[in-house]
Amino acid sequence: MSAGVLLALVLLIALSGYFVGRARSLKVAGGAIADLHSLPSYYGLYIALWVGVPCVFLVLIWLFLEPIIVEALVLTNIPGYDAMTGAERQLSLATIRNLAAGIGRSDTVAPDMLVAAERYTGLLSASAWMLFAAGMALAAGTLAVTYRHIAPRMRARNRVERIIRFLLVLCSIIAILTTVGIVLSLLFESLRFFARVPPTEFLFGLQWSPQTALRADQAGSSGAFGMIPLFAGTMLIGAIAMLVAVPIGLTAAIYLSDYAPPAVRATVKPIMEILAGIPTVVYGFFAILTVAPVVRDLGLLLGVDASANSALAAGVVMGIMIVPFVSSLSDDVINAVPQAMREGSYGLGATKSETIRLVILPAALPGIVGAVLLAVSRAIGETMIVVMAAGLGANLTVNPFQAVTTVTVQIATLLVGDQEFDSPKTLSVFALGLVLFTVTLCLNIVALRVVRKYREKYE
Repeated sequence: MSAGVLLALVLLIALSGYFVGRARSLKVAGGAIADLHSLPSYYGLYIALWVGVPCVFLVLIWLFLEPIIVEALVLTNIPGYDAMTGAERQLSLATIRNLAAGIGRSDTVAPDMLVAAERYTGLLSASAWMLFAAGMALAAGTLAVTYRHIAPRMRARNRVERIIRFLLVLCSIIAILTTVGIVLSLLFESLRFFARVPPTEFLFGLQWSPQTALRADQAGSSGAFGMIPLFAGTMLIGAIAMLVAVPIGLTAAIYLSDYAPPAVRATVKPIMEILAGIPTVVYGFFAILTVAPVVRDLGLLLGVDASANSALAAGVVMGIMIVPFVSSLSDDVINAVPQAMREGSYGLGATKSETIRLVILPAALPGIVGAVLLAVSRAIGETMIVVMAAGLGANLTVNPFQAVTTVTVQIATLLVGDQEFDSPKTLSVFALGLVLFTVTLCLNIVALRVVRKYREKYE
């Protein structure tokens, strides 16, 4: 019995509890709603929440602990488990999982692994049925207990609001802890990387070549971990994208909000927002098949040595991709400017263009800064377009006609396939992520200061 089936049944019981609680409240009040402390719907919500929320927490905790307990029970019964290294235990566990899932040939593994796979399957099946039984018992028990608590003077609304407030606080705490977990994971793994590669070499190095020898007796590169070429490529492509997206997006927002007739606005705005729903791989195809040849021909026309993969091609297509972010958000912000400010400007004799330039845009500047910041974050985090249009070469250049790469592309490239998080090559992605996180945080702080300054001025 899967957890999804259990949750569906719990949802059905909770929905039934809603109607049962509502009917129960009317029954105990003799049909007179005025005798109830709260509306009948709150009594139904009270039962539904007490049925659904504890069961959901039970499923989440069970699914979190299940693999830990099951894998420990399986591995401890394998002969020689105590003598295994961490890597050997992980390999044995992967083999057991594959055998349990029917992957691989059973005649090529040790008999102990076959026995362990059977035990693994049996424990998972038993755990699933135990979870189902526990969930059903918990749902039925909470339904029965809360049903008996229904009374005319029970403060059902207050209790429902407390439950909802608890859930909101819990979600906020989860969001905060998730952010803290991301930062700590980046920090700890980055410290492991900096224990092998000097921070000065990483922060100020001009060469990026993370290939290293796998063993001490193996010939190979010792690696070069200078991040400057990666961040230079990221900033170059991001700057080109912003030069395309911000003017086009902001101009389109001004036209749609103040100049376009309602019929044109109703047609053009949804069409522009379709660009935000196109998969990035499609933009990558467009960049490499259409824009890249045009950029190469333009470079030849200008007498510039243009690469087949270039920062200009990737930046232009990325700018087209994020135009809807700037346009849609800026349009909403401009429309949110009070009409009284427009009418006051017109009353003083200003034209529409003067009103937009001197009144509306300054008043809407905090929201426009937010839209641009979102676009910058989208540009920095884009990977597929850069992979297909700009290449993988970590070249330190400001020439937009040359091939460059970005931080996110290198992170994705280095983490492809099975990786052992013990080498500087793999650990370097955490250092890149930490620096990228710090740069994004600094951008947010600057943007918040700008927003606060102009918000104080125009509110």
